[in-house]
Amino acid sequence: MQRRIILLVSCLVSCFSLNLTGCHREQETVKRTLGFDEFRPEYNRYIQNWIHAQKAALQKEEAHLNELIATAGEEQKVLLEGQLASVHKDSEKMDFRLGLGDYLKIGNPSEVPTDLVWQNGQDQPEIGDPRAIKGGVFRKEMSTFPPTLRPFGDNSNNGFRSDIYDDINLDLVHYHPETMAIIPGIAKEWAMSQDGRTIYFHIDPDARYSNGKKVRALDYLITIYVNVSDNVSNPFYKQAYREDYAQFAAYGDDTLAISLPEAKYYAALFACEELAPSEPDFYSEYGPDYSERYQWRFPPTTGAYEVKPEGIVKGASITQTRVKDWWAKDKKFYRYRFNPDKIVNTVVRDSSKAFELFRAGEIDTFPLTLPQYWYEKSEMPPVYNGYIERVTYYKRFPKVPRGLYLNVRKAPLDNKDVRIGINYAMNWQKVIDVIFRGDFQRLNSFFEGFEGLSDSSITARPYSVMDARNSFASAGYTQQGSDGILKKPDGTRLEVSLTYPSAPEVDRMMSILREDAKACGLDLKLDGLEATVVYKKEMQKQHQMALGAWNFTPPMPDPYQYLHSSTALDEKGNPKPQTNNVFGWARPDTDRISLNVRTARTLEELRSSVQQIQHIVHDEGLFVPGYTLDYGRMGFWRWIKWPDCENTRFCPPIVSDPRDPYVFWIDEKVQEETQAARRSGKTFPESTRVIDAYRTPSPATPAQP
Repeated sequence: MQRRIILLVSCLVSCFSLNLTGCHREQETVKRTLGFDEFRPEYNRYIQNWIHAQKAALQKEEAHLNELIATAGEEQKVLLEGQLASVHKDSEKMDFRLGLGDYLKIGNPSEVPTDLVWQNGQDQPEIGDPRAIKGGVFRKEMSTFPPTLRPFGDNSNNGFRSDIYDDINLDLVHYHPETMAIIPGIAKEWAMSQDGRTIYFHIDPDARYSNGKKVRALDYLITIYVNVSDNVSNPFYKQAYREDYAQFAAYGDDTLAISLPEAKYYAALFACEELAPSEPDFYSEYGPDYSERYQWRFPPTTGAYEVKPEGIVKGASITQTRVKDWWAKDKKFYRYRFNPDKIVNTVVRDSSKAFELFRAGEIDTFPLTLPQYWYEKSEMPPVYNGYIERVTYYKRFPKVPRGLYLNVRKAPLDNKDVRIGINYAMNWQKVIDVIFRGDFQRLNSFFEGFEGLSDSSITARPYSVMDARNSFASAGYTQQGSDGILKKPDGTRLEVSLTYPSAPEVDRMMSILREDAKACGLDLKLDGLEATVVYKKEMQKQHQMALGAWNFTPPMPDPYQYLHSSTALDEKGNPKPQTNNVFGWARPDTDRISLNVRTARTLEELRSSVQQIQHIVHDEGLFVPGYTLDYGRMGFWRWIKWPDCENTRFCPPIVSDPRDPYVFWIDEKVQEETQAARRSGKTFPESTRVIDAYRTPSPATPAQP
């Protein structure tokens, strides 16, 4: 779209009669440019200045620590020397970054080292089933209509994001969802520098956007530009790109090098995490009005599905269309995946309504993990008649941290004893027994379930009236009111607002927690809101306590974005909006360990740091673990087919939902057969299966990257 500026042409004096007779206007077309060429040198200077400022601050801190060490006692001296070592480490990283030169570099292909050892991952097993058929329409529900289709900027980190971006886009490389080894994505091959800090990627010469244009190395530098410029509100990524990456270098069209401040475990994966290329022509109108101008535009994608303008029905549905002649359709690891021609996502705000649509055959699949769906609602004629099939499948995926997130920036949650008391006052086991009929298990800790990394010795605090009241008493709540709620001698009541996405099942859960918390002297003020409103409230850090569940993904956790002080507070010490640190937690030791997780070179270093973080979250009572399970249950109409081959049994084991890796397909002949059977009354054998191929835990040690 071109911007048109109306210019008044020179008018003769005679034009200025009462009605401006004879005056005329003409239009001159002014095309907005991308702005990357102007941005790059400015941003490179900004990064250089920022590094110099960090270096100066570190030198000042080093001098201060040395002064303290000189007069410190032995115990304090050990702590200070640990801080000093961290400062030295950070200082060395800054020196390394200064030595690289431009942060956004356009180099010559001759600069790429000739002694690199290139890998391509082709020795890994296939993903999916060779029997998979292309075609058909997959129909699914979504709970709310997304506030935007933009991949970045305000409100882009919404619940629908994974459906159109995270689960669809191809990164430069990926991890294999069974072996955890690295496999190609947009990069055909990759290599590591001798110091382990720079990863080189050869872009697959076949890689194309959905508009047919070739993917170039420079497009990744443009991604940095559109994410960090002043045209967009994107604080998390602005900080992440500035601090977590040392350089992005394009060497011709086909080679990209990404340097990290220091070497780390899983470096290749970390380097390209959620780093999608940006097609330059699409962003030719990028500017200060980005948020409004691009609000409902879907960018050209390298993934299998795109969202066309006609696929958007505001407030009702979004249709994803399989990219015609998708460039990766015949590539290993992708050729048996992303099979439906279209995916229709229909807004169904109530889960009961969604189930009725599934029962009627208007939605193709439905999660049946909740007991009321598995034991009661799915006991219905479409199941008895064999039209709908049911399956219990086991998986090996990091535990979803479903529980209560406490904002320490809001009183009384700034008091550790209050937080510990709340942990004891939440009767999650009763929720599991009543709502989930004992099928689920209690979640024990934050970052639980990362194979070979998590500390399985940590257990969640059980419901205990005595322990809760003792903790509350330590916080000064020593008196009890006539309503049973504890209070301080000055009359301050022990009450906390609990924000959560309102739905019938969730409302029942919260009511149970509220009633049993009252027995502990705590008044939970239930704040049930629409899911989108809850999300916005948390991102603005306006909640006290909130029910939440982040979607952690393998192979390792990233505590930095949830617990580092830079994601909690701004430069003035105020709560920082639009970050994932909904705890508001900020403490030097947590900062250091969070960074250690990101920069560990060995598995042991990584494991130690992850477990230290887990203990901090547990010991400080920042998170009240809720419930979890190591299996899922799914219902699907019989025309939805799933893999059953040597490499993939139903779905890969390391997934959160069997639909996420898109290994299923639609058999349109079976669909026609089933619809005809429904009309005629013909039935098929009832099918309820258990897929336990991945029930045995995987080895304790992840694959070497």
